[in-house]
Amino acid sequence: MYLISSCLAGVRCRYDGSHNRVEEIVEFMKERPCITACPEVLGGLDTPRVPCEIVNAEGDKRVLARDGSDCTENFTEGARRTLELCRLNGVTKAVLKKRSPSCGFGLIYDGTFSGTVAEGSGFTAGLLYENGIKIYNEDNWKELLND
Repeated sequence: MYLISSCLAGVRCRYDGSHNRVEEIVEFMKERPCITACPEVLGGLDTPRVPCEIVNAEGDKRVLARDGSDCTENFTEGARRTLELCRLNGVTKAVLKKRSPSCGFGLIYDGTFSGTVAEGSGFTAGLLYENGIKIYNEDNWKELLND
């Protein structure tokens, strides 16, 4: 079973109310058992919403919205609920949206809202990885066919 970020499947759940639909991923989903999830929505955030990025303040990993509000609890809860969905459905591999503060894996936006990326992983991607789920993104997802 595979987990796919809802936005990659065409669900309008991005912070700006749009999606990141990837047609090849949608076709993949028709042929294999998949579930979709948007951790940010599962964590209680609205669509649209103020953009958020991860900041590391004094060693404390937080998620702040561009307006300064702290959304860490929403991102933590969304990650927890996404992991629960994965466990309930036997998910072993996930295709997640790169650079997202929830789904980014390896590289995320750096917390300055400047479009700059830095090493790190989003709250959900990190939690899934720690629990044995292999993570891919919209650029390298076809590698999961060989794993």
